Amino acid sequence: MLKDRCSPPVLFLVFNRPALTQKVFNVIQKVKPKKLFIAADGPRDGNYDDINNCKKVREISNQVDWECEVTTLYRERNLGCRVAITSAINWFFESVDEGIILEDDCLPSESFFSFSQELLEKYRLDDRVMQINGNFHLDGLKFFSESYYFSKLNSCWGWATWKKSWSHFDSKMDGYEDIKKHDGIKMYFENKAIASWMTSYLNEAIMPSCGIWSTQWAYAIMKNNGLCVNPTKNMVNNIGFFETPTSGFHESFSIYSNYKLDDINHIKHPELVSYDVTNDELEFINVIKKSDPRLIHSKLRLYLSRVKSKLLSYIFGS
Repeated sequence: MLKDRCSPPVLFLVFNRPALTQKVFNVIQKVKPKKLFIAADGPRDGNYDDINNCKKVREISNQVDWECEVTTLYRERNLGCRVAITSAINWFFESVDEGIILEDDCLPSESFFSFSQELLEKYRLDDRVMQINGNFHLDGLKFFSESYYFSKLNSCWGWATWKKSWSHFDSKMDGYEDIKKHDGIKMYFENKAIASWMTSYLNEAIMPSCGIWSTQWAYAIMKNNGLCVNPTKNMVNNIGFFETPTSGFHESFSIYSNYKLDDINHIKHPELVSYDVTNDELEFINVIKKSDPRLIHSKLRLYLSRVKSKLLSYIFGS
């Protein structure tokens, strides 16, 4: 029974949203991990609401009422999402070899902790597997007999990984231009549309001014030809869409709020570590293309371009 397994160490990334933080903490409190790391970014300069809300968020750690080693990293000044999160993960893996990473708006099911623990153990020595995702978005689109499959689409809304995997993270994305030049992105993702979509994010992520960190992590996985474990039930919900989000929000992303939170209580493992691109294609076509503003806007531009061409053809009679 998964529920009888212990939770791995947990890194809880928080900032200025006490209501969301409390909801996620309530689940952590039920699971009772033996090691809890809490990293909080500091208030933004001149933002008095931040000062008050950051204080409330940090007080939630006082609610730990079980046998637990609590370690905190409280920033005095605001570092911003990119630096605050990646430096906190670095800090986490200075003390542990594997664990779960949750942000303040990522609400996990209780079995996500034990699910992660079993798979962290199972693939601990397998360098092909670099991340354990918490999300599943193919409900009703495909039936799976196993409890998870292998994906090349990593999700950072509640996830788990190993120190050895995270050691490949490189904020400078060394070698990116060469990999792109030699079609490494296309070869990795296998699907032309997915590769093109990811390239748009990678092109942005390599810029020093970009505030995104998760795409840099996706690059590290791609560069090392890694795979992600993807559960076949949705085990983490992003609950931050209807409050002030920390980054990257677009109203179309609220589609992800429609997926119910679920549990996996018995794990059926796939026989092989193998990748089937059709699973990622299903998610890309049915979820990502309908939610990602880059793809929505590109479709709109294509439509307007076609309308313009027809109008010009009508006006000039050609």
